[in-house]
Amino acid sequence: MQIAEKNYSEDKFWDKLKKYGKKAGSSVVYAVLLLYFTLQKPEVPAKTKAIIVGALGYFILPFDLIPDVALGVGFTDDLGALGIALLQVAMYIDDDIKEKAKVKLTDWFGSQVDTTEIDTKL
Repeated sequence: MQIAEKNYSEDKFWDKLKKYGKKAGSSVVYAVLLLYFTLQKPEVPAKTKAIIVGALGYFILPFDLIPDVALGVGFTDDLGALGIALLQVAMYIDDDIKEKAKVKLTDWFGSQVDTTEIDTKL
């Protein structure tokens, strides 16, 4: 987790998302955006922000358990780490956060994206 946290930065975050967003798929991108926008809220406690930074840092890591370039499964471990983080910070994800994430998601994937699977778990 500490290695992942050290790897996180705004620039690295957006670079990775732009480069691999389509390949990762809308579910991974939605989870990432939910965490990112939650991180921006000033009222989120430092401990919760550390969880988010760790998960986003893991997403950014070029070398993780399953390399992101592995066809079909490369982002499986990322989604697992993101999912765990989402469950731990769910109480801070409100409708405003979801809306910001969905707007960005629609920009990249179009209006047909279904976020119900993640939304129902929050």
